[in-house]
Amino acid sequence: MASYSRAAQQWATFGRAWYLLDAKMQPPGKLAAATVIRLEGRHKPIYHALNDCGDHVVIINTRHIAFSGNKWEQKVYSSHTGYPGGFKQVTATQLHLKDPTAIVKLAVYRMLPKNLQRRTLMQRLHLFPEDVIPEDIEKNLLQEIPQPRAVPKRLDEYTPEEIAAFPKVWTPPKDFRRK
Repeated sequence: MASYSRAAQQWATFGRAWYLLDAKMQPPGKLAAATVIRLEGRHKPIYHALNDCGDHVVIINTRHIAFSGNKWEQKVYSSHTGYPGGFKQVTATQLHLKDPTAIVKLAVYRMLPKNLQRRTLMQRLHLFPEDVIPEDIEKNLLQEIPQPRAVPKRLDEYTPEEIAAFPKVWTPPKDFRRK
């Protein structure tokens, strides 16, 4: 009977799992860092750089990613066609309007190791601009990766009881008058 449990254990270790990651209000760099670990299989105890033991990662809501600061206008993505005068530059806003999955895809692609495995690993990345996932992919999902950054609640999402329970930073004196 020991061989049966070993076989099941090996199957669970070497099998490819499917992970879900929600990109709503998350920075692309942090999403990419969490994704690359799963794509390469670095979270597994059997990981080796030459061993192809990575898992599939499904990222939803890529349309709703968040940049800090003024990066939507200041971050520039460059490419070259190879012909004279073929240098192209696009801001993050323009790229995001053209393809909502492109920024996350580029972040993951650039964070993967620069070797021959990169294309194979990118085939296991599945990006969706909204939270709608095809059924064949949805039935394979095994686990959800926690979001790298906590998403704060908007003020209209709080109940009046929660708003009343907020601690007061400053209580004005009785004789206080606003100008």
